[in-house]
Amino acid sequence: MSSISNLFRKKSIEQIKADAESGLGDHDPSSTTQEPHLRRSLGLLDLTALGIAAIIGAGIFTMVGKASANGGPAVVLLFVFTAIACGLSALCYAEFASKVPIAGSAYTYSYASFGELFAWIIGWDLLVEYAIGNIAVAISWSDYFTNLIKNIKIPRLGIANGIHIPDYFTMDYLSASRGYTTIQGLIDKGASLDLLGKITEATNDDQKIALLQQASLSGLKDDAIGVSSSLLDAHHAWTTAPQIGDLRIIADIPALAIVVLITILVYIGIRESKTASNIMVALKLGIILLVIAAGAFYVSPSNWSPFMPNGFEGVMKGVAGVFFAYIGFDALSTTAEECKDPKRDLPRSMMLSLVICTALYVILALVLTGMISYKKLDVGDPLAFVFGNKGGVNVPWIEGIVAVSAVIAMATVLLVFQLGQPRIWMAMSRDGLLPKIFSDIHKRFRTPWFATIVTGLLVAIPALFMNLTEVTDLSSIGTLFAFVLVCGGVLVKDEEFGREDRYVPYINGQFIVPALFVIAVGLLFYKNGTAMKNFFNLTAGGWEEFKHKIPYLIFILTAIALTVLTFVKRLTLIPVLGLLACTYLMSELGFTNWLRFSIWLVVGLIVYFLYGFSHSKLNKAEA
Repeated sequence: MSSISNLFRKKSIEQIKADAESGLGDHDPSSTTQEPHLRRSLGLLDLTALGIAAIIGAGIFTMVGKASANGGPAVVLLFVFTAIACGLSALCYAEFASKVPIAGSAYTYSYASFGELFAWIIGWDLLVEYAIGNIAVAISWSDYFTNLIKNIKIPRLGIANGIHIPDYFTMDYLSASRGYTTIQGLIDKGASLDLLGKITEATNDDQKIALLQQASLSGLKDDAIGVSSSLLDAHHAWTTAPQIGDLRIIADIPALAIVVLITILVYIGIRESKTASNIMVALKLGIILLVIAAGAFYVSPSNWSPFMPNGFEGVMKGVAGVFFAYIGFDALSTTAEECKDPKRDLPRSMMLSLVICTALYVILALVLTGMISYKKLDVGDPLAFVFGNKGGVNVPWIEGIVAVSAVIAMATVLLVFQLGQPRIWMAMSRDGLLPKIFSDIHKRFRTPWFATIVTGLLVAIPALFMNLTEVTDLSSIGTLFAFVLVCGGVLVKDEEFGREDRYVPYINGQFIVPALFVIAVGLLFYKNGTAMKNFFNLTAGGWEEFKHKIPYLIFILTAIALTVLTFVKRLTLIPVLGLLACTYLMSELGFTNWLRFSIWLVVGLIVYFLYGFSHSKLNKAEA
């Protein structure tokens, strides 16, 4: 029983602060040695800029197109709902940041709330959000960058038709393989590359069908209509790639290059990173405002009808992409030990960055879906696309500016996330859960140098080969899990935090939460009673159907348990709603993502029991 209880040993808030002040994981008041500390140089403006830098990036420049194609103009409702879920979580982060202004983010907060095992789990989980999330950002950055340099034309310098990097050095192996399989399947059925190229240039489905009819290939309509230029590029990459035996050499070199450059900047120091971030944030905010202002002149209200063409289910299909557009504000909490006044500025900057970005997202989504039909927005660069030839507006100078802005925007996201991950590892290392070298601070640059290098390698190498969709979904579910634990942590520490001087005011949820639960259940059965009854028929369809219900069942059980606890324990409202909202969003990500995430956590537990448990500072202190 003692060993089991040791898994949940907690660090007090006072002990966490003392460990950070000492610069060591095992605080010894008699010790005369002091390690270099992180440099405090971030103010409110710097932190808000970092928050905006983390939020406005690959999500809005890339994912908003697919989300709009699925949900139509009603995607703005998804932005609002996701913003509310993130806002509730942000309040909980702000509460912890004001009480525990120490680097480590949700890891540190969980150590104080739930104990060591949960702290390790969330620390391992944050690796998914920051490092793996940055892989997705690096891949998106590469797509925008390669498209941008293709359109650079400077005849005087001998660049008449743009700068072209071979396709096999601009994408990952999996995308190239899948693209080749898809295109080759159509070629085997009679289509030609020339015909497929013309189909990708067509501006609507009717033109695509006409091209197929002319080639007597109407039977390929369902498959060929979905062909995109990116699939043709993938096919070309696969067929032209150099080979070593049967292995094709395909790797995303621009993604590698940007990660290396950002890692060098983060390694050098927080002041340099702050300056670069502030400049890039100012530029991309200016560009987004330009897109909104210019696009407003081309809005046709008829494009907003129907508002929700694919129903609520269609809107929720974009949840992973839209949520991915919001993650990052929590990265601010990892910079707590580099803030001038973390108790005051960290909470304010989180809320400010979230409010500013939500307003921009909603207005931008309305402009995009008002400019052209939502059906045309399923592209990798929707903001540039709407101002191009295929978008129907054809304002090439704005298209070019947007492309430049996207490259800048995603570079800032890389910067903030590359700042965040090493500082989480630094906090874990202080506690003995990782080797001591991860918390070693560079004497000149005042940065966790070793953890920064490892983070760079962990992002740069997989970015060469990994696929964007899988990475995005995994990053989203990992972030939501972190949000769930932070909201739960506020509930656990509620009495300790007291009733005064709080960012999460105490609002008794005893009757509000049960009332909301009853209303939600009533609306579900009223709107779609048959579907709900079929959902609870767990024997229908066997395992293949049942497994996809598991995430929703977990949410339902969580909602029931939390409703009962709120009534009995009189829990405070905001963290309860935040926990429920984030759990619901997790349930929308599907069984496959839950399975992958579960496997990732199991691997993390193995690492913990092989190293972290025995090397824990708390374990040594008890021994």
